[in-house]
Amino acid sequence: MFKKFTQGCVALVRGYLPDPFLFAVILTFIVFVIAMPITGQGPIDMVTHWGKGAWNLLGFSMQMALVLVLGQALAIAPPFEKGLGALASIAKTPTQAIILVTVISIVANWLNWGFGLIIGAIFAKELAKKVKDVDYPLLIAAAYSGFVIWHAGLSGSVPLTVASGAKVGELVIEKVPVTETILAPYNLIMIGIILICLPLIMAKMMPSKDKVITVDPSVFLDEKQLKEEEAEEEKHQAKTPAEKLEHSIIVTVILSMLGITWIITYFYNGGGLDLNIVNMIFLFAGIIMHKRPINYVHAITHSAKSSAGIILQFPFYAGIMGMMVAKGPEGVSCAGAMSDFFVSISTESTFPIFTFLSAGLVNLFVPSGGGQWAVQAPIMMPAGESLGVSNAITAMAIAWGDAWTNMIQPFWALPALGIAGLGARDIMGYCVVTLIFVAIVVCGGFFFLA
Repeated sequence: MFKKFTQGCVALVRGYLPDPFLFAVILTFIVFVIAMPITGQGPIDMVTHWGKGAWNLLGFSMQMALVLVLGQALAIAPPFEKGLGALASIAKTPTQAIILVTVISIVANWLNWGFGLIIGAIFAKELAKKVKDVDYPLLIAAAYSGFVIWHAGLSGSVPLTVASGAKVGELVIEKVPVTETILAPYNLIMIGIILICLPLIMAKMMPSKDKVITVDPSVFLDEKQLKEEEAEEEKHQAKTPAEKLEHSIIVTVILSMLGITWIITYFYNGGGLDLNIVNMIFLFAGIIMHKRPINYVHAITHSAKSSAGIILQFPFYAGIMGMMVAKGPEGVSCAGAMSDFFVSISTESTFPIFTFLSAGLVNLFVPSGGGQWAVQAPIMMPAGESLGVSNAITAMAIAWGDAWTNMIQPFWALPALGIAGLGARDIMGYCVVTLIFVAIVVCGGFFFLA
């Protein structure tokens, strides 16, 4: 029964989910139409908000493109690939491969979402080389499913924001320590349940042998070509001064000393693990492991091909966000109206659950933790206080909701899909099951534990 349900979800998504770019376009049309009557604005107003918002994610787009390109360039470095291969060798069967990659992904995403998002996909791809007859789309879906807990982990932007005190518009939120959010018992219990159960659920979704889709060998062709190029570079005798610089390990050593010194100094001075420092670590680890500067240039050139989806789609999501958060003459925004509706039907006991659900809905249109927080915090935090719900629980409900619907929102899956060489429709059917399971866990957690 479970497998039939899973395969039904997979078939539905493969048949009806368009390419992620067209998904973003359809969302653009939907928000354009529904935002006008809700906010009391006209078509020209919506076009203006869309155009102004389109470039608001440029910095974040570059961060995401870099985490994909630098992470993949690191993954194909011989020493790193050898280490991943040794870890992947632990799995001997398709079931073990699915369980292992899900566990690794959940743990990595709890530590840091940028690290987990890339490492999970890279490790899944390595497992596909080692384990025969494993369903490749399911393997990548399992790697991506760990991302569902990131906002409740150590790099969750909402709990870290309230931990340092937050001001959103005119709203001032007192400091909420991480012991009441990320490290709160109810939050750790929910994560523990997901860590134990989700790997087993993903393994149970394994298709029958006649329906298994194994990895296409062409996925590894570019890597094979790159290895051959690096082998040729190793044999090449540099003759001109330019070639000697390109092949100089001394250049790599001096440059790496600069990067390592900066990274050590950053952490010594109390810096946290954010997306920028993750990219910096990926950058210099890749430079070191590829040894010769020209080898790293080739690796980056190879990896950059996978970032096309991010470059194309992020401006459209930024435009959608611009329309969602824009307020009309009466001070009402589309995202705000969604949140207000859920507040209006809430009681003290149901408020965290409805906050979670509203955050999940808003996340489909505003897939940015910071952007969503700016929209929902001024509505949900005071509403929670008036109902007797603590700021810590309200903040975590927003955080969980923001991460939850990423399972059916291609925005965050683009880096993993770029590494895997798959499309969103290949994995999202399996992610629907993760979406349902996590909703049950989180709603139960907020209702019975929080």
